[in-house]
Amino acid sequence: MGMTLAEKILARASGRATVTPDQVVVARVDLALSHENADLVRKSFKEIGVARVWDPDKIVIILDHRVPAESEKTATTHKAIREFVREQGIRNFYDVGRGGICHQVLAENGHVQPGMVVVGTDSHTTTHGAFGAFAAGIGATEMAGVWTEGELWFKTPATMRIEVDGEFAEWVSAKDLILYIIGQLGADGADYRAVEFDGPAIRRLSVASRMVLANLSMEMGAKVAFTPVEEIAPDPGAHYERVIRIDATREVAEPQIACPHAVDNVKPLSALGNVPVEQAVLGSCTNGRLEDFEIAARILAGCRVHQRTRLIVIPASQRIYLEAMRLGYIQTMVEAGAMVNPPGCGPCVGVHQGILAAGEACVSSTNRNFLGRMGSKDSRVYLASPAVVAASAVAGRIAHPAEVTA
Repeated sequence: MGMTLAEKILARASGRATVTPDQVVVARVDLALSHENADLVRKSFKEIGVARVWDPDKIVIILDHRVPAESEKTATTHKAIREFVREQGIRNFYDVGRGGICHQVLAENGHVQPGMVVVGTDSHTTTHGAFGAFAAGIGATEMAGVWTEGELWFKTPATMRIEVDGEFAEWVSAKDLILYIIGQLGADGADYRAVEFDGPAIRRLSVASRMVLANLSMEMGAKVAFTPVEEIAPDPGAHYERVIRIDATREVAEPQIACPHAVDNVKPLSALGNVPVEQAVLGSCTNGRLEDFEIAARILAGCRVHQRTRLIVIPASQRIYLEAMRLGYIQTMVEAGAMVNPPGCGPCVGVHQGILAAGEACVSSTNRNFLGRMGSKDSRVYLASPAVVAASAVAGRIAHPAEVTA
């Protein structure tokens, strides 16, 4: 019997001919990613008592959650990481002003290749399945073990396959598709599963859009997620626990919105009614890329952000920031009334650069809308596509892009 992508990669990494679902294997790690929580990993690593990391060239550390440092505590954390990086000879370190959000920086700098085992101390490490990697989030103590030995045990996940056909309507994107899928399957619908996305509609998507699917798959519990790449593919005859088929033309006919306070609380935009918003956020490891800024700038051109609403724009990396400036996207958004934050996670994690006050509502292109996620526990976050975020900033309420571009 053939193997799925997850099975093929874990078989290679564990030195086995084959693996099967639920089989526990010890796999060699090809890349280990951390951000500010590298300081927690560092402390656990020191407790183990090993002097040197297993391979400094396979460790990547990127400061992105609180950049630049907003407090003395954060500055102290950053300093400790910098000192550890120098002490260990870790060359792949992206400091403030030199990178951006970890998942974008890994992709831009070619750190991830098809067939690799990638682990990261960030839950959205699943993003790198868009490049054919078995990419999973792990905890800080687990990462300390990886830094020590260069390997980690995994229970081989069963695999779900999601095949998508049809055409996306105007203003409907990969973000709408994955929100629809999460809404259908639920927050635990792919719990500790591998997810393979494929089908004609998926293969027409850009790499940036495929990253959106892999990124948000963990919000339905996925351990890893994959979109098609040429270099590696599942075997013919691979066994899938479940195959789901979606007609994008019929089932995702309009933008989808994840309503407070759960990512699987998804409704079509037309079902929302009048939802005023005090803030709109365009950015994050989900939707802070160039194609997201292009569509937002197209909607915002010649418009003004509503007087009740703040629009915060956050490039996913320095490279995207520069290119968006060169192409005029940043100028268009600033002229419309947007504020541009430095590349990083910003308000997505509720600690920096645009958190919400009690009673405020935000429409955001980020990946989580949990209670208190972006600030006050009395605020509300609605997740949407970049197009809906831009349109809503102009309308002052959650709005379909067609309303402001007609």
